[in-house]
Amino acid sequence: LYNKNIYPPYAGGGGFIMDGPLAKRLHKASETLELYPIDDVFLGMCLEVLKVSPVGHEGFKTFGIVKNKNSKMNKEPCFYRSMLVVHKLLPPELLQMWDLV
Repeated sequence: LYNKNIYPPYAGGGGFIMDGPLAKRLHKASETLELYPIDDVFLGMCLEVLKVSPVGHEGFKTFGIVKNKNSKMNKEPCFYRSMLVVHKLLPPELLQMWDLV
């Protein structure tokens, strides 16, 4: 389905931040491409059209977080203070996290 050897740089699907003007430009770029079934990669393809490179940030934990084996669900609120997006937490775990923060 993809005619190149490697995917363009893309943001993980757990979450990302962009400004409004970029969102509008991405919408226009998306209309110039054939839809691709992996949404993360499709976003990267649109960014490539615009010559924009995604930038990683430590606050985005798109593959989940490493839990402290000595503390169920990392009970220290400071553990979460620098996180912006956390992926793969169950709903009760998310509620616990927000209560801590």
